[in-house]
Amino acid sequence: MTDTVPQLDDGPGTDAGPPRGGRGRRTALIAVAVAVAAVVAVVGALGLGGGGDEGPDAPPRTGSLVPVTRATLTERTRVDGRLGYGAETPLPVKATGTVTWLPEAGTTAERGDTLLRVDDRPVVLLYGSLPMYRDLGLTTAAPGGGTAPGDGTGEGTGEGTGVPGERQPDGGTGKATAASPSAAPAVPVPTGAGTTAVTELRGMDVLQFETNLAALGYTGFTVDERFTARTAAAVERWQKALGVPQTGTVGIGDVVYSGGKVRTGRPGVRLGEAVGENALTYTGTARKVVVDASAADASWAVRGTTVRVRLPDGTSVKGEVASVGRQASAPEGGSGEDGSGPGAATLPVTVTIEDQKSVGRLESGPVTVEYVGREVEDVLTVPVAALVALAEGGHGLETANGDFVAVKTGLFADGKVEVSGPAVREGLKVRIPE
Repeated sequence: MTDTVPQLDDGPGTDAGPPRGGRGRRTALIAVAVAVAAVVAVVGALGLGGGGDEGPDAPPRTGSLVPVTRATLTERTRVDGRLGYGAETPLPVKATGTVTWLPEAGTTAERGDTLLRVDDRPVVLLYGSLPMYRDLGLTTAAPGGGTAPGDGTGEGTGEGTGVPGERQPDGGTGKATAASPSAAPAVPVPTGAGTTAVTELRGMDVLQFETNLAALGYTGFTVDERFTARTAAAVERWQKALGVPQTGTVGIGDVVYSGGKVRTGRPGVRLGEAVGENALTYTGTARKVVVDASAADASWAVRGTTVRVRLPDGTSVKGEVASVGRQASAPEGGSGEDGSGPGAATLPVTVTIEDQKSVGRLESGPVTVEYVGREVEDVLTVPVAALVALAEGGHGLETANGDFVAVKTGLFADGKVEVSGPAVREGLKVRIPE
């Protein structure tokens, strides 16, 4: 039987014959080249290579010659995410009574701002990591020794704060904290009615509160772990500005601490209802991205890893992995046993965006997070469309004169593939199969 496949023109000055194995082999090689190109296209579609801020170059035309080039290939993978402010957390409101004012959802509150009002009394935001766990104020000594009794809210029967020259609240009946293990020994303080022994509270919570009080501009005391008569005087000035009784004592429900500015969420109560644990929620004020990453393929999710976040308008901003959840969860419908597919278990990955201005005014929406999987530097590359399948297995390239050389493939990325082999060199011209 005669092979009727025409001989390809190898160009002028070329006398090299067909590759080892004859024309029949060459015909088979050319026939499978299209299949190889299709496989490569599928690889790219699955996200195993390519991507980045700049798209890959337009693919070369079939039949054209392209050089083997030396370059750096970077494998990028994209996953879906959600832009927002993160999960809402209940504020630890410890006031008791009826809610008389609530902020609008999305309001930003800073140190000294009112978060809500309970019995028409403001609950103020302060900064700190230690929660408010007791009243802060002076304790006056009771007749016969000891301290004036309290009711747990700071109401006492002492002689006021005992601050020289300061008006004594409630006609001499001051607000005092109940006795505390961290209270200092009683200190005699001169008052208009004589000398009154008061007990100064001590503790890290006092230091935290005094730091905030001074930051709000109410000074005249030493910022330390002691709540003194001078601290009480500054508290009275602060209370006057807030429009509340000037007692010199801060109740456990008067303030709420957070690590910084907060963005209020949707209230959990309505006006007129009793305040509860979920009366008001909050988030941070910085926009971030949450990704449900596949638990089986989350090796990229390491704290500090740099990623790119593609916004709905097509712009791309820099992000950084801030945290990775430790508890995997599966979507509705169960989880896949192989760790992949629609029921695959996922881990929440939080990505922060340092340059908040780069996000513009967008507050929420779907985004795409792109991360670098692998990267190889200074390697020989060709367009993936140049690969052909060899009859004996593996891949090869067709040279300008029609010869086929075997190559070993490496990383697929950016529309190119890493190739190596004894017959492959930089600048070698290879043909894109038709």
